[in-house]
Amino acid sequence: MLRLFLFTLLLFTVLPAAASPLLPVRTGSASYYSPKFHGRCCTASGEKVNVHAMTAAHRTLPMGAYVRVTNVRNQRAVIVRINDRGPYHGSRIIDLSTAAFKRIASPKHGVIKVRLDVVSLPKK
Repeated sequence: MLRLFLFTLLLFTVLPAAASPLLPVRTGSASYYSPKFHGRCCTASGEKVNVHAMTAAHRTLPMGAYVRVTNVRNQRAVIVRINDRGPYHGSRIIDLSTAAFKRIASPKHGVIKVRLDVVSLPKK
């Protein structure tokens, strides 16, 4: 039931915005949270880390923004909600939850090249 609700929410709020990007497209490297962080407190938004959720960390996007992350190698994409700050390692532009990363690549890759498209910003 929760999945149906989330799909409906995305269908009517986030995906229509996808046709017109809100911010310039950015490409760079992405990694993912280690499962050892699951349940720990807290992300920059105050939430506990949930590696099973479709969430991500970004240095500058506002908390609650939705971003389409596309693996440039295989074109698989996932929409995630920004709920943390980071990454603070090298030239990475986003850290994905483990579940989000698995949707677009095998975790054995560790770091992949991605394209980011902001599809929705939080209402003020």
